[in-house]
Amino acid sequence: MTDVAIVGAGYVGVPLAQVFAEAGRSVLLVDRDAERVAQLNRGESYIEDVPSHVLKRLVDESGLRATTDYDELRDADAILIALPTPLSKQREPDLSIVNAATEEIAKRLRKGHLVVLESTTYPGTTREEVLPRLEASGLSLGEDFHLAFSPERVDPGRTDWTTKNVPKVVGGMTEACTEQAAALYAAAVDTVHTVTSPEAAELTKLLENIFRSVNIALVNELAQLCERMKIDVWEVVEAAATKPFGFMSFKPGPGLGGHCIPIDPYYLTWKAREYDFYTEFIELAGKVNENMPWYCRSLISQALNHGKQLSLKGSKVLVLGVAYKPGIGDMRESPALKLIELLETAGAVVSYHDPHVPELEELGLTSTPLEPAEYDCVAIVTAHDGIDYEALVDDGPVIVDFRNATGTKGKTSEKVWKL
Repeated sequence: MTDVAIVGAGYVGVPLAQVFAEAGRSVLLVDRDAERVAQLNRGESYIEDVPSHVLKRLVDESGLRATTDYDELRDADAILIALPTPLSKQREPDLSIVNAATEEIAKRLRKGHLVVLESTTYPGTTREEVLPRLEASGLSLGEDFHLAFSPERVDPGRTDWTTKNVPKVVGGMTEACTEQAAALYAAAVDTVHTVTSPEAAELTKLLENIFRSVNIALVNELAQLCERMKIDVWEVVEAAATKPFGFMSFKPGPGLGGHCIPIDPYYLTWKAREYDFYTEFIELAGKVNENMPWYCRSLISQALNHGKQLSLKGSKVLVLGVAYKPGIGDMRESPALKLIELLETAGAVVSYHDPHVPELEELGLTSTPLEPAEYDCVAIVTAHDGIDYEALVDDGPVIVDFRNATGTKGKTSEKVWKL
């Protein structure tokens, strides 16, 4: 028998497996990707938050293992679903991956099973999508199996807040479902917070990310106004952050990245329409944030024109940093991808440098050495540590700094254009 089976061996599933294994639970990861499964069973991690030496120890000593065989779910006490929930091209929820996996689980469902959905989604998914598929097995909720929702709260690259010490929100279909799911997580994570329903837990996750999306949109819009008013938006945000109450600092940037913040708000706006309600505030924030790569391309064009009397067409532009956040190689929804596409469409010759991302297969590019003097413009899109930004200002031609990475040097040099 297995204590915990986790369907989906990605950036949520693997850290979750680590936490349960380190708590002494037997853990099985289930994934369709045979190459991933083989890597995991060798103790080779492709998730930056779980180093290979840690994974190898858990594989060798704790029996953590992976499989492509859904039949093994029958022997697990609890089944956690940690799969992607992307948007369609029309920016509507695409639950096809989760629904397909749930149908596979239903074929192996047995009495005593606890099933928990962790994938970020709209309120009602657990009740309206997952439950009917599980009940198609002929088993009954509450009598034969239990079902709950507990949203993942992973922030890739962080070491201060991890899967173990970030409080776990749990909402079950019944009180007994909540109790069983809470007991499961309490054995592995530091804090469990229960709510009265899966809908409350689903909306909790969306609120967390919508809060960030809206506030980032606010400073992104302010950055555009500050450019017209000749005010340094970074100075303004830094000054506002000195207030010890009533203000939380958010930084502007070239757009939103990661799986959650660019996507999750649209799950709620889509669901809200079912209730004849339009989340205009949330949708406006989405529009502001989605427009940022276009605005950043315009700023690069201005910098080239005024700094070197060059047009964007034919200019050599180096994009510095393409991961969606510093210190990791995660490319999900990275605004750098859109910015590169826009620059190339305008006729620029684009290269990139990122120590964490050796190759961009979708764009046919590989990371080049950081030699700023070889380019007409360097655009700082992701401010990774370990790069000498002062030297970049000294050696580079025109610098467009979207992350305030150049600091004091960037404030005093005429070469530097800032968001």
